[in-house]
Amino acid sequence: EGLMPQDLINAKPVAAAVKEFFGSSQLSQFMDQNNPLSEITHKRRVSALGPGGLTRERAGFEVRDVHPTHYGRVCPIETPEGPNIGLINSLAAYARTNQYGFLESPYRVVKEGLVTDEIVFLSAIEEADHVIAQASATMNDKGQLIDELVAVRHLNEFTVKAPEDVTLMDVSPKQVVSVAASLIPFLEHDDANRALMGSNMQRQAVPTL
Repeated sequence: EGLMPQDLINAKPVAAAVKEFFGSSQLSQFMDQNNPLSEITHKRRVSALGPGGLTRERAGFEVRDVHPTHYGRVCPIETPEGPNIGLINSLAAYARTNQYGFLESPYRVVKEGLVTDEIVFLSAIEEADHVIAQASATMNDKGQLIDELVAVRHLNEFTVKAPEDVTLMDVSPKQVVSVAASLIPFLEHDDANRALMGSNMQRQAVPTL
């Protein structure tokens, strides 16, 4: 009756595992707090390296390249230059992980050409069969798509379809890129290499005081 939880459970193996991870794991890093952007970017980083992952030497071009399924989940711009290019990435602005660890991106539901306020989060597998319009598609005051043909993504390809064929719509133009890349003014007019350098260098900014 006078037993305490610590008398029944040995916490040392759990504590040892936690200490080992934070002390010696390849994925354990001291948080970059140069400025607020560097902190949030560090917290939203995804890596293909580490235990159970790839090595820099073995990773080929196919692994590092931008893939259609990255849309709205992994930023195609923000990645380090050098040997880690394409292996360390940033989550897109609105991306989240689901209960199975897959990355999800939000979309507005479209019914018969009418854009609703309903938001759904879908993984790359779940969105494959959908016809997804861009966030900048022209709508009237009632939320109806008014163009004869709408620029869409379908089966990982860009094409045009009639408004009534559209099933989903992007929630925002900036859902494609990360927080750092979305801070670059007129990003769409920039060369991708310079945008990559810009999004990385913003994390190095310090106050003058």
